[in-house]
Amino acid sequence: MPATRILVVEDEAVVARDLQTRLTRLGYTIVDTTARGDSAIVLAEQHNPDLVLMDIRLQGEMDGIAAAHVIRTRFHLPVVYLTAHADEVTVDRARVTEPFGYILKPFDERELRTMIEMAVYKHQAERKLQLSERRYATTLTSIGDGVIATDQSGRVTFLNTVAEALTGWSAAEAEGKPLIEVFRIVNEETRAIVENPVERVLREGIVVGLANHTILISRNGSEAPIGDCAAPIQDDRGVSVGAVLVFRDVTETQQREEQLRQSQKMEAVGQLAGGIAHDFNNMLTAILGYTELLLQMGGSDHPWFGFLTEIQKASLRSAELTRQLLRFSRKELSQAKVIDLNGVVSGIEPMLRRVVSEHIELQTRLAGSLASIKADPGQLEQVLVNLVVNASDAMSDGGIVIVETAREWITPQSPNVPKDMPRGEYQVLRVIDNGSGMGSETKLRIFEPFFTTKAVGKGTGLGLAIVYGIVQACQAYIQVESVVGQGTKFTIWFPTASDELVQQPSTTAPDLSPGTGTILLVEDEPTVRGFAKQVLITCGYTVLEAEHGAHGVEVAERYSGPIDLIVTDLVMPFVNGVALLTHLKGVRPGIKVLYMSGYAAPHLLPESDHQGEVTVLQKPFTPQAFADAVHQAISG
Repeated sequence: MPATRILVVEDEAVVARDLQTRLTRLGYTIVDTTARGDSAIVLAEQHNPDLVLMDIRLQGEMDGIAAAHVIRTRFHLPVVYLTAHADEVTVDRARVTEPFGYILKPFDERELRTMIEMAVYKHQAERKLQLSERRYATTLTSIGDGVIATDQSGRVTFLNTVAEALTGWSAAEAEGKPLIEVFRIVNEETRAIVENPVERVLREGIVVGLANHTILISRNGSEAPIGDCAAPIQDDRGVSVGAVLVFRDVTETQQREEQLRQSQKMEAVGQLAGGIAHDFNNMLTAILGYTELLLQMGGSDHPWFGFLTEIQKASLRSAELTRQLLRFSRKELSQAKVIDLNGVVSGIEPMLRRVVSEHIELQTRLAGSLASIKADPGQLEQVLVNLVVNASDAMSDGGIVIVETAREWITPQSPNVPKDMPRGEYQVLRVIDNGSGMGSETKLRIFEPFFTTKAVGKGTGLGLAIVYGIVQACQAYIQVESVVGQGTKFTIWFPTASDELVQQPSTTAPDLSPGTGTILLVEDEPTVRGFAKQVLITCGYTVLEAEHGAHGVEVAERYSGPIDLIVTDLVMPFVNGVALLTHLKGVRPGIKVLYMSGYAAPHLLPESDHQGEVTVLQKPFTPQAFADAVHQAISG
């Protein structure tokens, strides 16, 4: 173990030499000696000794007490005074510098050694304690929770920086104050004062959790929901000497929980909407199909022509409503393509100008250079229509609606973007209005299905829910910013697509000529099956009819002739359309299929079918659309 290093500060040269001799004989190392206080400070910084032996009376203007004060304050070194004067005034002055001991002249070697060893040991213990306290304070300061410690009477002894920020009190201001003055909590719903958990901890000596719906009111009056617990602080004997309170702002947690509940609610309503739309589309297929057949058979001079036309119009309007439900539930077959966002906006702009009121000015501001995105163009048009109509409805006295596009690179430092949004390049669509805006409560619910602020009959509450569903399906991100009386801004960030070419819509007209061949028709809804059979027979096909998938297998196995095409509902009980095709491919290799569906359930289709190798005809469909789809499937 290295020898203790000592700086000797003594104004009497003879005494200094004698002290140096004795210390060396006792095994200590003398790093330097000086007779002046100012020199002692310089040497202490230079050598950083383990101990300073300091005479109180020194040469020069600075005495030993003043020098010791600087050395203790600046370098935190232990000081032992050497003095022949132990009067009360000197001792009182020296006490302020927190000396580690006094040695009276003339020196006794045994006493000298004892005092040095005690001073060094005390200093080492003090350093360990300070290091432990710093580590403890650093830990409490670094954690993300607020921490407040109290003594046995409930008065504050410590606040970390998080607690300072949440309560509005600095540690220095809060120290010694009753906790209930610094940590003010109320019930979020009743606004009643909540019992401070530390009071129960001190009373019962147990760990106590904060009650749900607890609000912390800071010093400046701001409020934050908080949660967590308080626990007793015990000494080595297990005696409670205070309490520690650990708490955190749970605003973000509550928001995430609310978003999860909202997502679950939307998913549940979406499943319900998808199921209703599926059944409704089956009925609409028969209603719309038979209506059009009657219209073709009777002609415009038929006395029932007007009635049939109204039935047709109502059916088409109902079909659009079911399509909205399917978009909301995300069970409509999405035909995502690599498209140009500017092209979609430009293409639908004339329609947008028709849907806004006459006193609304519509402006488009398209970025000069955009990359492609992957989306269903029809669904994207639906997003634009819903957002623009919403904006128009918010400006009863007139205003401006701006549709703009942009190309942005998102980084973790990008302001006003969703928190979970990955960094990267995005193509951006914004719809901005200067209308009435909305409050925070409304803003939290705008994507909720069937929620609307419009008067009865003015809206279904599905528009923005549909927008939300489409955005999610595109793996895009949407955010709304709004201020009451100043307007609203919807921003959608679409991920940039790969370098595939933008897909242009086909302009080739389908071949509508009658067909020939044998078709296996499998449909579990009798009215749809009857209508489809009538169309196929009218077109000249031979029809094999089956009530469900298992029946379809039986019919196909009994029939000895060729089957040119299977026309089957995609979703059926027991054996669905995909399972039916899989089975029949084993006995009739190369057989073709046309699926029909009230909603397209993508997870039921094999992966290859997602690549466009099969066609799904969306219900409801007209006789002509059905005939065209069958012709393309059988000849493709």
